[in-house]
Amino acid sequence: MSESNHVGLWNRCLEIIRDNVPESTFKTWFVPIVPLKYEDRTLIVQVPSQFFYEFLEDKFVDLLRKTLYKVIGDGTKLMYNVMVDRTSIPNQTVNLEASNRSMAVPQKSVIRGGGNKAPNILQAPAPQDLDPHLNPDYNFENFIEGYSNKLSRSVAEAVAQSPAKTVFNPLFLHGASGVGKTHLANAIGTRIKELYAGKRVLYVSAHLFQVQYTDSVRNNTTNDFINFYQTIDVLIIDDIQEFAGVTKTQNTFFHIFNHLHQNGKQLILTSDRAPVLLQGMEERLLTRFKWGMVAELERPTVELRKNILRNKIHRDGLEFPAEVIDYIAENVNESVRDLEGIVISIMAHSTIYNKEIDLDLAQRIVRKVVRNEARSISIDDIINTVCKHFDLEPVAIHTKSRKREVVQARQVAMYLAKTHTDFSTSKIGKFIGNKDHATVLHACKTVKGQCEVDKAFRSDIENIQTLLKKKGN
Repeated sequence: MSESNHVGLWNRCLEIIRDNVPESTFKTWFVPIVPLKYEDRTLIVQVPSQFFYEFLEDKFVDLLRKTLYKVIGDGTKLMYNVMVDRTSIPNQTVNLEASNRSMAVPQKSVIRGGGNKAPNILQAPAPQDLDPHLNPDYNFENFIEGYSNKLSRSVAEAVAQSPAKTVFNPLFLHGASGVGKTHLANAIGTRIKELYAGKRVLYVSAHLFQVQYTDSVRNNTTNDFINFYQTIDVLIIDDIQEFAGVTKTQNTFFHIFNHLHQNGKQLILTSDRAPVLLQGMEERLLTRFKWGMVAELERPTVELRKNILRNKIHRDGLEFPAEVIDYIAENVNESVRDLEGIVISIMAHSTIYNKEIDLDLAQRIVRKVVRNEARSISIDDIINTVCKHFDLEPVAIHTKSRKREVVQARQVAMYLAKTHTDFSTSKIGKFIGNKDHATVLHACKTVKGQCEVDKAFRSDIENIQTLLKKKGN
């Protein structure tokens, strides 16, 4: 078989595949595949993303194998070249012989962070030999920035550029599950390893740290355990709230923390809540957590959720209609992980049931995933509804404009946020125009007073509230 006719070979394969799958599946999953080379009984093809490769292997591996054997011959191997989006350079292919398969299945080598394998705590390997347990897929390039995480990201990048040389030590990142804490912590570690190859960087979950400590006590190697951690230059502890109530682990970590901080080492901690809300934690540790910078990652706004979806869809080599992206972003607001899970579910349903990716499919999938209870009204809902009523762009409400219509819309939004959400006045002010709590109190008083004397204005407020309640159902 000539090595120059890889395109012809693949086209013959496509003819067979097309007869065996629905047309929409063929266009989504096989048309984007690009044949690169055929040599040594191996056909090398390029796919848009790691997700694309994994989906092919999960759903169509048998079809691909049978087709290749029929067109080229038994024993033919298939290798994938996965595009790396941020560099537009194909990733190196690695031929990994898969057990129980007659086809070789290559994929890019990825060291996953947060696994159960504990670092060797009986010795201190050289920096190049220490596995940092970072997930390289969690980096600054694919951490999408928005209003809700802008401060945290800026601080994180400063730490990554100059570990232990900023006032942000320790850096304490907190927020609800799924807002990107683990991603950002890994991004810091990954960037530090890129800039300072000699730094000893280690990412470890609080749970794994506790397991390691317990093992060291059982094996009478606690000194070795402490000595190992005291050699780390950048220590990242994920989900520090899991130390709550575990006194001996806290005591040991306290000594490690002190040693590292006093010797100019960087500490990065993540938690699902702020230090002041951590229960079952020793006060001396809580005090140290607040020595540096405490930064909150808030739930992503609608616009940020849209950007995250667009990035994920583009990265995976997929296409979604704009109305589908808008619907998902407006209705899936719990976490970034939920957004990514919805994308995968929609693609799976589209392929398996031969459905077009449209608003109807998205609505059915989202209804199965999102909680059934009425959706709470968000500040984004309030801002968008108020601005639509007053015929303003939502961005206007965040400006310093003193135009009467902008000021009035801003005050109404603050009043409704105070009425329909559980946010404090200071939080409302931060979200609406970056104002202080006194401005919010004044706005509420002004709107309430005008409602009492202006029937038309009161009617406007009632109409806006009716629209908001519909959004919450």
